[in-house]
Amino acid sequence: MADEPIMDRINALAHEEEALWRRASAEGGISTEDRARLDEVAVALDQCYDLLRQRQARREYGQDPDEAQVRPPDVVERYQQ
Repeated sequence: MADEPIMDRINALAHEEEALWRRASAEGGISTEDRARLDEVAVALDQCYDLLRQRQARREYGQDPDEAQVRPPDVVERYQQ
């Protein structure tokens, strides 16, 4: 797998997130369903960014970037910033 499909996924998720916030703004608030979807999108974005970082680190250390794996949400969401 190349980085491009991951970047495409990030872009699609970012556009969806933007559309959800735009709708919330236009409607004067966010629905429960949209809030849940925003939470899902945030986790998916975190997973994508984590996968890109893994791939970059593997390349940097001479390892195969294609061996990087998407980590489960509970792992990715526990990272400290």
